[in-house]
Amino acid sequence: MNFTYIHKEGRKIVITTFLALLLINVLLIKILDINKWIENGFLAWSIFFFCFVLYFFRNPKRNIITDDNKIIAPADGKVVVIEEVDVDEYFSEKKIQVSIFMSPSNVHVNRTPIGGEVKYTAYHPGKYLVAWHPKSSTENERTTIVIDNGTVEVMMRQIAGKVARRIVYNLEEGDDVKQGLDFGFIKFGSRVDLFLPLDTKINVKLGQKVKGGITVVGEWD
Repeated sequence: MNFTYIHKEGRKIVITTFLALLLINVLLIKILDINKWIENGFLAWSIFFFCFVLYFFRNPKRNIITDDNKIIAPADGKVVVIEEVDVDEYFSEKKIQVSIFMSPSNVHVNRTPIGGEVKYTAYHPGKYLVAWHPKSSTENERTTIVIDNGTVEVMMRQIAGKVARRIVYNLEEGDDVKQGLDFGFIKFGSRVDLFLPLDTKINVKLGQKVKGGITVVGEWD
């Protein structure tokens, strides 16, 4: 059975939201003499809003796929880019870029696409173009992470968007990570890019919905 937990990035916000809404409702009901319709309406809105906060920071337990010959999706969302690009950070060569757009309704947890050693991490301040803008991968605020599984190196970028301006990642160079590890979070959606070797067999299509830790994005023979 799979259970859903609250991600650690949201626990303080969940508690603070609960206490704030509780205080306001007690103030309205017990202290202020206001119309019952207003009291009941605000109580209903409070319940809805708190449920939304819980939903937003959900972190469902998943049966992660682990296979050294496969790349798994690093995030939930929709595939919006599959193309060959020139990469000039860490690598100086062509790669296949696969981009996954995360909407506000998606699970916002980010996972490692392969296992291995973290070879490179970098944070880049930048703009806040909409996540689907062609230049968002190189001009927006972003983090870049490269993982080496002993056979191939895979680059991944967490990209901030117009609304999403809070990127969290918990990896350092030299870390040894497992495939599918929960390593970060992007609040309010945005995008995650993968940069894969040219000989990678891509198993997803444009517009396809994927699940982090479960969907196989690509593989090698």
